[in-house]
Amino acid sequence: MPADLTGDQALDLTEAEDAEGRALAGLDALEESTVPTRPRWRRMLAAAYPPVLAVVIIIAIWQFLYDLDFTTDDVLPRPLDAWDAVSGFWHAGTFWPSIFGSLGYGALGFAIAAGFGTPLGLLIARVRPVRAGLGPIVTGLQNLPSVAWVPVAIIWFHLSPGTKLFVVVMGAFPSIANGVVAGVDQVPPIFLRVGQVLGARRLNLARHVIVPAVLPGYIGGLRQGWSFAWRSLMAAEIITVGLGHGLGQLLQEAQDQTDLAQGLAVIVLILAVGVAVEVVLFRPVERLVLRRRGLVVAGR
Repeated sequence: MPADLTGDQALDLTEAEDAEGRALAGLDALEESTVPTRPRWRRMLAAAYPPVLAVVIIIAIWQFLYDLDFTTDDVLPRPLDAWDAVSGFWHAGTFWPSIFGSLGYGALGFAIAAGFGTPLGLLIARVRPVRAGLGPIVTGLQNLPSVAWVPVAIIWFHLSPGTKLFVVVMGAFPSIANGVVAGVDQVPPIFLRVGQVLGARRLNLARHVIVPAVLPGYIGGLRQGWSFAWRSLMAAEIITVGLGHGLGQLLQEAQDQTDLAQGLAVIVLILAVGVAVEVVLFRPVERLVLRRRGLVVAGR
């Protein structure tokens, strides 16, 4: 408050500030009251509904193309034939073991890739010589097809679980590291200067300033890293058949038996797992982070 104001002027200014504060508080309350809070199960159902609807539409188009009868069943089987293949997996006891077998390797390899790619990304982003030397190499590794690592992994680890884990890690960590680099590059410089003024240096600056600021972009990098990990795992399982249950192994068996219906059924299962991970894991975490930053209204 300015020092040269009289008593009446200061009182009037204080009352004006109080009125402004009450008005802003009323606007905030009005905004919050007009936003309906939906139960958690309804939010999850709303997130799952669009992908399910899309699958139903795709199946309907598939059935329509089959009904046109412009080709043979070995080129385009019925959707029910694919369903029968899934039922065969269920009755044979390979349905859940294959899904959880692939998910287990994928999750473990993804966790290792995140544990390695995150500090590597911070190092590349913050140390100029490291960025000049390793930055292009990491980007090149991200563009390298994951299947290229399978022969090398077999030579190093033979036909063992380490083969699949190695391929998953090599397929996922470059995208995670590059996601961290992109997120750090988008941090406003004022954040770094304020942190340095407050005494944050190196590790503390990274922990308390950089990491929270890059969190939304980091989640995007993790999502992309998971997609690379999942694709890498499928490639490894197709080639290294015999290492336990997995969706890639079922896909390879469909090729060996020339069973197109089974092959399409396994592809649908692989797609369903990818959609489930997105809806159950990444989307809620992303919304939580954005909500804490005021970018998503709570309860939606």
